Amino acid sequence: MGHMGRIWVGIGALDALIAVALAAAGAHALAARLEGHAGELFRTALQIQGWHALALIFCGLWLERAGIVGQLAPIAFLIGSILFCGAVYALALGDIRLPSVAPIGGVALMIGWLLLAISAFLRA
Repeated sequence: MGHMGRIWVGIGALDALIAVALAAAGAHALAARLEGHAGELFRTALQIQGWHALALIFCGLWLERAGIVGQLAPIAFLIGSILFCGAVYALALGDIRLPSVAPIGGVALMIGWLLLAISAFLRA
């Protein structure tokens, strides 16, 4: 695995670590604040963050075979995860509305998956 691959694996692992820490905080320290709809939002953000942490790790492992298209996928995943999850966490935890941020992040996540798929088909 090359240098950039290791970096993406490391970023993905740190992202997963943050998701686990947030899950623990949500279950304990923030439990009273995360009732009802806020709790649903928080769990959605955690789920998306966790899945995309794994996607970043996979991209790091795939990177040497991915070609340029596949090398763009983890960038899209990271940007999308920060924007989408950040906006949803802000709404769940502080009732802070960031219009368009979550949808832009969601589109970036979808672009990441499309880029990863294209890179796999191009390398088949």
